[in-house]
Amino acid sequence: MTDTDHTGAPASPAPQRQQFELGSGPGRVLVWFYGVFTVAAASRSIVEMIMDFGKAPLAYVLSAVAAVVYGFITYSLVRGGERARRAALVCCAAELAGVLVVGTWTLVEPTAFPDATVWSDFGMGYLFIPVILPVTGMIWLRRARTA
Repeated sequence: MTDTDHTGAPASPAPQRQQFELGSGPGRVLVWFYGVFTVAAASRSIVEMIMDFGKAPLAYVLSAVAAVVYGFITYSLVRGGERARRAALVCCAAELAGVLVVGTWTLVEPTAFPDATVWSDFGMGYLFIPVILPVTGMIWLRRARTA
């Protein structure tokens, strides 16, 4: 028997469950941004902690925490799979909460942070990408669940 039915039309392929890759398509852009922010936040916090930790320890530690969160999200997006998707979604929500808390805190009490963090003023020093990125990430990760 050939791949056509008795009417001459091609037979439809058997339905297959497609594996949705988190780091594919627009997810690649997220991987790139999260990778860049991992390196930027980690480099910044390491240099600041080595050079002048006593000046603003909270700000420098928060930048290091941001780097760890960014790194974990990058890893999860690259790894793929449902478990990684859920972990990245939780981390994006935590990241957004951190940006909103620290951003609000820096506006309400500017003296609490003698030096800026990655999340200060909602990421204004980074073109507001720190507040846009987790929202975009959560949208992508929720879409990935339905695909």
